[in-house]
Amino acid sequence: MTLAPDELARRIGSGLLSFPVTHFREDLSFDEAAYKEHVAHLGQYEVGGLFAAGGTGEFFSLTPAEVEQVTTAAVDAAPAGTPILAPAGYGTRTAIELAQSAERAGADGILLFPPYLTEAGQNGLADHVEAVCKATNLGVVVYSRANAVYAPDTLERLAESCPNLVGYKDGRGDIEAMTRIYARLGERFTYIGGLPTAELFALPYLELGVTTYSSAIFNFLPEFALDFYTAVRERRHDTVLSHLREFVLPYTEIRNREAGYAVSIVKAGLTAVGRTAGPVRPPLTDLTEAELAELTALVGKLPKAA
Repeated sequence: MTLAPDELARRIGSGLLSFPVTHFREDLSFDEAAYKEHVAHLGQYEVGGLFAAGGTGEFFSLTPAEVEQVTTAAVDAAPAGTPILAPAGYGTRTAIELAQSAERAGADGILLFPPYLTEAGQNGLADHVEAVCKATNLGVVVYSRANAVYAPDTLERLAESCPNLVGYKDGRGDIEAMTRIYARLGERFTYIGGLPTAELFALPYLELGVTTYSSAIFNFLPEFALDFYTAVRERRHDTVLSHLREFVLPYTEIRNREAGYAVSIVKAGLTAVGRTAGPVRPPLTDLTEAELAELTALVGKLPKAA
């Protein structure tokens, strides 16, 4: 049964979140069987929710029909009780269609990505979010990044007009803005850290009311990602810093070498642990063989229990 928006907000705020990669064959077609196996594998761990066809899942490279296919596969494969959120984005009419397709697929919620390409003022962004929220009964999480940066006043207006707008995902890393938003709206929203390699920001963001974040690393190192998340929630600074030094920081050094590697390196990580998800679709590019070997060696240095 689909979760009510308030229950979705509670669930996603109570544990680590992740974006499963979308599996492709060598011809770049969707490999549904491999994807389902991956979602089932991730769902065995204690997570607050999984985002099907999200940013790490290459939403931007999928057709609307593929988005619904991927979402349906995630709903079918996830263990009972694992919340599944689906993407909506592009123009408002397309975003509405994607939100409605998420309902058909049985998703529990929507992650609303920024509109495609064009910049817009706060009134236009608010109209966009309101239109999507009113078109679905599902809980909606708005993603603030790129050309869709929501001011505190705008979020307050949306909180009043859209009861099913339950979450705010920050993809900017602006500490002052996050402070102003949380001071204004308090616990009205569930706040999610959404920067690439969110582990880098998890500890300082916890102090701002951001109780969870989306971990791409969870795709290929679920135990490590969960241990990191637990250390953050328990404010075990030494453990967090140790994990940053031993893996996260050198991992991000590889990630930063090429635009788009924030996604590509996750698929490479799965290859490194023997759970390949296939190539990325253009315009992204895969890591080089040398970079994959470097990442594999980095993963190999982690304790086996992690």
